[in-house]
Amino acid sequence: MDRDLLLSICPSLRSALTRCRYDIDNVRELLGTEAHAALGRSEPVAARRASRDAGDLGVLVRLFLLQDTCPAGEVAAALAPLDLDAAVAAGLLEGDADCVRSALDLRPLDAGGGNLWVLSDLDGALRPSPTRPDHVLGVGQASLSLLQATPVDPVGSVLDLGTGCGVQAIHATEYADTVTATDITPRCLTLAAASAALNELDLELLEGSWFEPVAGRHFDRIVANPPFVVSSGQVEHSYRDSGLDLDGASKLMLSQAADHLNPGGTACILASWVHIEGQDWRARVASWLPAHGVDAWIVQRDVADPALYIGTWLRDGDADQRDPAVAVRAEDWFDHFARNGVEGVGFGFVYLRRTDEPSDVLAEDLRHAFTDALGPESIDYFARLQWLRDHDVLESRFRVRADTALERVFLPGEEGWAQVVARVHRGDGPAWQHEVDDLAANLLGGLRADGLQLVDLVGLLAAAHGEDEDELAAMAVPLMQGLVRHGLVEPV
Repeated sequence: MDRDLLLSICPSLRSALTRCRYDIDNVRELLGTEAHAALGRSEPVAARRASRDAGDLGVLVRLFLLQDTCPAGEVAAALAPLDLDAAVAAGLLEGDADCVRSALDLRPLDAGGGNLWVLSDLDGALRPSPTRPDHVLGVGQASLSLLQATPVDPVGSVLDLGTGCGVQAIHATEYADTVTATDITPRCLTLAAASAALNELDLELLEGSWFEPVAGRHFDRIVANPPFVVSSGQVEHSYRDSGLDLDGASKLMLSQAADHLNPGGTACILASWVHIEGQDWRARVASWLPAHGVDAWIVQRDVADPALYIGTWLRDGDADQRDPAVAVRAEDWFDHFARNGVEGVGFGFVYLRRTDEPSDVLAEDLRHAFTDALGPESIDYFARLQWLRDHDVLESRFRVRADTALERVFLPGEEGWAQVVARVHRGDGPAWQHEVDDLAANLLGGLRADGLQLVDLVGLLAAAHGEDEDELAAMAVPLMQGLVRHGLVEPV
C-alpha cells in the first residue's frame, strides 16, 4: 500500500462520501432497524435488499459495508469526483473495467461528536479475506468499548498508544487540543493517516514500540487498546500479540503509563490479566503500579476460562481447529496456561491519574449489567478520591444521593418473612451496591444537606441504641469512605 497515493485520493473521496450522505444516520435510515441489526450480525441479505435502487448511497453501502462486487460504472458515478483508476491504484478498490469491490473497510461512525469515517483492513466476516500479519483491525467490540469508556472532558494533549486504524485518536480530537498517535506497524499508521485526512483532522503519527516514540514527553491523557492477548509471547498478528508472555503487555502499560502523564493527567487503558490458582487477581494487577504517584481504578468486566479464551482467539486469527497444526497450537497454549497455573483471563479497563501522593489503588469486579458510560464516572471517581484525601470524614456533613435506594430482601422463614440482606443501591453510573446492617441504614437515614456532622450523628445513634460511640465511629468511617468513593453518598 502506497501511503502517498492513498492520502492523495482522500479529498476527492471525502467529497464523494459527503455528496452521497454516507454517514451513520443516513445509512441507518436507508437500511431500517431490522436490516441494520442483521448487518451487525454479519447477515447481509436484508441490507442488500434495502440498498437496491437507493442511488449512489445504496452503491456505497453495497461496496463498503456489504463488500459486494459492483458494476464499475455504478461505482464510478457514486465515487465522483474520485477517479476509479486512482482508487484502485491507491489500494481502496480492486477489480477491472467491468466490476470492482472494496479492498479496504470504509465505514461511518458516530462516537458522540458527529459523523466520522474510518479505514481499516477487511475482517473476513462478509467476504473471505486472509488476516495479514500486519492486519489493521477495524472498529470492533474492543474499540467501541474503549470509545464508550474514555472520558471526554476537555484536555490539552492526548496520546493514543497503539492506534491501529486511528479510531481512538480521531475520537480524541473532539476533546483535545493536540493528539499524538503511535504504532509499531507502518500499515496502521498509513490507514490512520488516511482516516484522519478523510475527516480533515490533524494527528501527529509516530512509529515505534510502546512508549519509545514519546520518550521524555508527557500528556494530559493516554488512551490505549494495546495488543493484550494472553499467550506464550508468540507474535502472529501485530494488532493483538505483544510478544510478551502471559499478561506482560498489560503489566508494561500499567507500570509505565504514569511516567508519561502530566500532573493530574489521566489514562484509560484496555487491559487483561491472568487469574492464577491461589492468587488474588486484584493484588496481581495492583503490584504492577508504583507505590507513589498514581491513583488507579481497575475495573474487571469479564473473566474467560482457558477453553473459551483460547478458542476465541484461534477463531479471531482465522484458524481452523479441524486442522492438525492448529490443534497442536491449541494444545501448546493450554499447556502454557497449565504450567503457569492460569485458571482464567480477566478483561477490563484501567483508569490512572498522576498525583504527587502515595498511590491509591482500587481493583474491583463490575461484571453486572449497567448502561451509563464509565468515562465520566472515572473523572468523578478520582475527584471523590481526592476529596477523601483532603477531608476528615467524621468532621464532615453528607447527604445521600437522590437516586440511592435502600433495598431489603426478605425470604420466607419459620415465623413469616425474614430479612436476609439490606443494601444501598446507586441508581446510575456503575450501579454499585453496598450491604448495610440496620445501624448503618439508620445512620444513612439521618444524613441531611443541612444536618449534623458525621461525628454528631454517630453520637446520637450510639446513645439511641446503647452502642459504644468509639466503636460505632470506627464502623462509620470506612462505611462512609466506601460510599463516598462509589458516589452513593455526597459531601456537602
